[in-house]
Amino acid sequence: MATLETNPVGVVATGIGSAPASSRTAAFRAFLGRISENWHHALSQSRPWRELVDRSSFGKPDSLSDATGRIRKNIAYFRLNYALLFTVVVALTLISNPFSLFLLCGLLAAWIFMYILRTTPLVLGGRTFSEREVLVLMGLLSILVIFMTNVGAVLISAAMMGVAIICVHASFRVPDDFFLDDDVPASGGLLSFLSTGPSSTPISTDV
Repeated sequence: MATLETNPVGVVATGIGSAPASSRTAAFRAFLGRISENWHHALSQSRPWRELVDRSSFGKPDSLSDATGRIRKNIAYFRLNYALLFTVVVALTLISNPFSLFLLCGLLAAWIFMYILRTTPLVLGGRTFSEREVLVLMGLLSILVIFMTNVGAVLISAAMMGVAIICVHASFRVPDDFFLDDDVPASGGLLSFLSTGPSSTPISTDV
């Protein structure tokens, strides 16, 4: 009688282990291309930066409600510029903290390797890990790197600094000549700038 033999490695017929290296490389290049495309789209769709720093458009708010109204309207109008400014503030903060930048780059490289470049199942200590287990391990690693080191504190301080800069600017910038699209919500989320277009609808400056 013939004996049916099982190949432990060949058991994984689908999933990440079955993807050829060429397809993983192509996926990584497509991922980088999408990031570059979105970045250039954001730059092209942002408002003219001279409007952001026009000295004649600045004035002290009359009250807290006036400042709040200005912040809301300025963020709706300059949301792309503010998003780019926030990114620059975070990037500069990380550059000024090389150790945190190194840890984040290492963490990002680990995620890219595990989910884009890896072509075989993960085996540690003779044990093959499932994709769910890999996700749990990467999540735990990310938590350890971010919250068990000063990386979390650096990111939080950078985010707070970026928000503070944006709020101060928006509260002193008088929104007297702003226009927005009817079909684009004023606050469509962090990545809403990816679908912004030309302006058409005026915004009232009455608070």
